[in-house]
Amino acid sequence: MDVSSIARLSTSMAQTGTKQEIDIAMLKKAQNIQLSTATQLLAAIPPVQNLPANLGNTINTKA
Repeated sequence: MDVSSIARLSTSMAQTGTKQEIDIAMLKKAQNIQLSTATQLLAAIPPVQNLPANLGNTINTKA
């Protein structure tokens, strides 16, 4: 194995590591954006109405 192939391998490994770090950073950024969007959607849901206790207890199966 000559010196140039060792240098080439070292450079390739360094570039791969850097690319993986960038990919992970982009993934984390995308996850943060999704979290922010989901939080905004959940906050936009109107509050639940206070319905009488008897509503929703039975299902009409003859309709």
